[in-house]
Amino acid sequence: MTYEEHLDEVTTLIYERFGLSEAAAIKLVMRAQADGYFSDHDDDPSICTQLRAEQDAKRVFKQYGKPAEPEAPVKSRRRPGPPR
Repeated sequence: MTYEEHLDEVTTLIYERFGLSEAAAIKLVMRAQADGYFSDHDDDPSICTQLRAEQDAKRVFKQYGKPAEPEAPVKSRRRPGPPR
């Protein structure tokens, strides 16, 4: 399969196997792609196989599927004083 077909297959597998919406699956694959996860696939299309797509779907979901940790609220350094 071509590089583009491979990305489509990974996206489809994430959608079907992990219960994400199509839009969420696309976002995961796009994040992984932007992060360079699929660089080798683009350089060597021979690794774009069905088996590799299944492995990539699992890895991409595991690595990119968790929501970002919310930042802890910033605590005020001022001590409460008497009302003004």
